[in-house]
Formats: sequence, structure tokens, C-alpha cells
Amino acid sequence: HVQLVESGGGSVQAGGSLRLSCAASGNTGDATCMGWFRQAPGKEREVVATIYLYGPMTYYADSVRGRFAISHDRPKNTVYLQMNDLKPEDTSVYYCAAARGFRDPPRARDFFVWGQGTQVTVS
Repeated sequence: HVQLVESGGGSVQAGGSLRLSCAASGNTGDATCMGWFRQAPGKEREVVATIYLYGPMTYYADSVRGRFAISHDRPKNTVYLQMNDLKPEDTSVYYCAAARGFRDPPRARDFFVWGQGTQVTVS
């Protein structure tokens, strides 16, 4: 039973940076891919970035490529999302999720456990 806990959200001005963290606990053996998704009010959930935990593969949405970076700290069982040059359109609730495989492009339905979300507000 995997549990994911996000942290690091907050409010920043446009052009600023934030780093989100997602700590995984429990039986994480089935999880080979971790991802960040976001959902703004009135909008559909969208994938932001994903990372394969056992190799160099990553995926980024076009809207964040070059500004965001996803990484994984294996000893800490934590995935990070470094967000730079934030824009007002990045305002959303960001969710961490785990999947049993890496797919490009990713499919939300492949992610079997989700965190509670953390709010990011860019003004």
C-alpha cells in the first residue's frame, strides 16, 4: 500500500520558483514511474511531468518543458518538481502519482495511487 504526500506548494510572483516534493511510503515496489499532474478550477487534470524510477526517461508537457524539472531521490523515496519562471497559468493544485510503468505520452489511468495535492498560486 503506497502513500504519497506532497509538499512545497505556495504563492509566488510570476517569474519566481518553487520546488514541490512527493514523499512515498509503504510498499512502493510496484511503482516504477512517478508523475506530477495539475488541475485548475473548471479545467481538466493534465499531466505535467513524469519520471521512470529505474532509468533516465522523463516526460514533460509542452507547457512546462524548459521551465520545470522532475527528479528522483532513491534513498529518500522522494520525487521533486523544480518549477522555474512560473507563470499565472501555472496556478493549480499539483498532484503526485505513481504508476507501474513509464509511457510516453503518459496516461492518467495508469497511475494507481495519488497524493492529496498541494496548491500553487502564481500572481
